[in-house]
Amino acid sequence: MATWNRPCQRLPQRPLVAESTAEEEPHLPTGRELTEANRFAYAALCGISLSQLFSEPEHSSFCTEFMAGLVKWLELSEAVLPTMTAFASGLGGEGADVFVQILLKDPILKDNPMLIIQDLLSFSLKDGLYDARARVLVCHMTTLLQAPLEELDVLEETFLESLKEIKEEESEMAEASRKKKENRRKWKRYLLIGLATVGGGTVIGVTGGLAAPLVAAGAATIIGSAGAAALGSAAGIAVMTSLFGAAGAGLTGYKMKKRVGAIEEFTFLPLTEGRQLHITIAITGWLASGKYRTFSAPWAALAHSREQYCLAWEAKYLMELGNALETILSGLANMVAQEALKYTVLSGIVAALTWPASLLSVANVIDNPWGVCLHRSAEVGKHLAHILLSRQQGRRPVTLIGFSLGARVIYFCLQEMAQEKDCQGIIEDVVLLGAPVEGEAKHWEPFRKVVSGRIINGYCRGDWLLSFVYRTSSVQLRVAGLQPVLLQDRRVENVDLTSVVSGHLDYAKQMDAILKAVGIRTKPGWDEKGLSLAPGCLPPEEPPQAAAAPSSTLESGCPSGGPEGSLGPKAPTPPRPWTK
Repeated sequence: MATWNRPCQRLPQRPLVAESTAEEEPHLPTGRELTEANRFAYAALCGISLSQLFSEPEHSSFCTEFMAGLVKWLELSEAVLPTMTAFASGLGGEGADVFVQILLKDPILKDNPMLIIQDLLSFSLKDGLYDARARVLVCHMTTLLQAPLEELDVLEETFLESLKEIKEEESEMAEASRKKKENRRKWKRYLLIGLATVGGGTVIGVTGGLAAPLVAAGAATIIGSAGAAALGSAAGIAVMTSLFGAAGAGLTGYKMKKRVGAIEEFTFLPLTEGRQLHITIAITGWLASGKYRTFSAPWAALAHSREQYCLAWEAKYLMELGNALETILSGLANMVAQEALKYTVLSGIVAALTWPASLLSVANVIDNPWGVCLHRSAEVGKHLAHILLSRQQGRRPVTLIGFSLGARVIYFCLQEMAQEKDCQGIIEDVVLLGAPVEGEAKHWEPFRKVVSGRIINGYCRGDWLLSFVYRTSSVQLRVAGLQPVLLQDRRVENVDLTSVVSGHLDYAKQMDAILKAVGIRTKPGWDEKGLSLAPGCLPPEEPPQAAAAPSSTLESGCPSGGPEGSLGPKAPTPPRPWTK
């Protein structure tokens, strides 16, 4: 997450000729207006970054093709292509800082380095495909150029709103919103100008379900009649459909036409109403009575994208599992839970004979529903893989977040995708929390070619319930939800959630604090009880983004660095510099 906040500065303004307004706007050049030397530095920095981010052989063709296209886009001489290909292959990486300094000293860029990001975003989207690797590169370049990643969000939102004519009501708490809108207007014209010059005037759109006349009418005052005419062309509509999927329906348009294997339920439910160039899918690990009886309940504070879904799967079996978990906890005295914690020895699985007899006597309550859900989560994960591979979501990056058996769904999704040759460029980030899956590095190795950004493993060493359900396994078995995954790769981040999660059921209850700990954005105005606060109720001294204290449950007993029910000091792994 970028921590450097660049002061807002406006470039010199000049009048623009438009059909409907005489408003002056700053002139924001495209990458092609840089000097030849600085276009070379721009392309070279992209090449070096690609080699650092995607060094695996599976990504070499993407890197080579990306650089060839960028050289052409920037109107550089073809003679520089071998040099750029060498950069993308890993040569000359020590020159990255030099190229950054060259760009930041450019007269056009020194006041607004986001011009490079705007240009790179336009290039990445020009063919109707927003590859997850391209978005990771764009985020990485944003960080290198010392710009906040929030400005990239503004650019992506602007790109959509430029063509959709979204009408937003002014909110009373809208000072931040107004600033955002000003930034969007500033970028609107130049995002579209950059795209309008590609492929004989074909301009990329936002959704296959958007009528061409409406798009053309909305864009005419921004890019002029010629660009608007290109937007309404058959080629333009085809590119729109490519980006957002068939008819722009997104994942909510998917219906499981027939039963797939053992799967009885598989549906995507929207968590938000917005559209975005990247999407997030959240996967719940169990259902329970009360507040957590729905799939969406744990994700109320999630704000990773304007377009978010939760996966509804096998509700009957997940409810049985949730009831079993609650039965075990309510049927045991707190002292038994405390005693059980000792037998985990905070280091993985222990032999069945060492568990207390009082706990083993109720094991049958959970063993059967747990076993059923283990099997079904694997099947659901494999089915999800084929949905994503078929591009039901359109050609956009996808982030997957899940806890407990939801994390297991993600694990088997990645495992299935890794077996397909066209698996790259779909998944941006994955977050697995309390995952009941193999933690040996060799089992996670194939995920490197599937995931473009971060692979986050959130675990709790003292999760005795997760240890208990694995009690009959070999003592050598490593469980990802109990310990780090020791895979040496820039993507992998292990986050110890022991100070946030006091037991396995807290993954649902403390999701807001967990998401913050792993570097995933949450909604402002969300208090520790998961209740949305009115603007006037936000505490001035301590914003609601402060981590929530875990609730006291019968699972308590895991060391938390403080009194029971309080949140001890935590030092989660910070996000990678090129991610949010």
